[in-house]
Amino acid sequence: MLNTSSPTATAVTGHAEGVSNDEFRAAMSRLAAGVVLVTAQEPPLDPDDPDAPGGEDVGMTATAFMSVSLDPPLVMVSLRTGSRMDDLLDEQPLWAVSVLAEGQRHIAGRFAMKGRISDRLLFQDLPRVRGEVTGAPLVDGALAALECRTEQRVTAGDHTLVIGRVLTARAPGAEGGPLVYYRGRYRHLG
Repeated sequence: MLNTSSPTATAVTGHAEGVSNDEFRAAMSRLAAGVVLVTAQEPPLDPDDPDAPGGEDVGMTATAFMSVSLDPPLVMVSLRTGSRMDDLLDEQPLWAVSVLAEGQRHIAGRFAMKGRISDRLLFQDLPRVRGEVTGAPLVDGALAALECRTEQRVTAGDHTLVIGRVLTARAPGAEGGPLVYYRGRYRHLG
């Protein structure tokens, strides 16, 4: 039975469910998450003109990334609705994910900055290869690399859940552990 006279239920305002943004953030910051770099390549400006400039590479740090299904192989990433990556993946179905290693904190920070410089400059000195299927950048030294094709987009509050079919998966044998995000900071396991 629900106790509606609870001080918590009546004292908190802002959300009908009784949880403030600060309370939700504080609680979720206690959940450790792996860190990935989600990347995609914008389509060419004029696909019918072979001399038109190609599209720019786009990247975004994410911690809301998970495996969804083994058969078929599906993953999911949560993107802020209206973000550059959300808009791009709405028109470009091919994208990639690099699972960052503990020594790649600088990459995570670079692509997570607010008011950051252009993606072209962010990728400029970043060692990477192009995905065979997607053409999206994959970071050298990452613990794993996945290439995906969007299967479904689901609106969830102020985010879009993008579910992708995994087209290629590699675990190149990078040394070290994963980069982890916990209580608002990048951390190492152990």
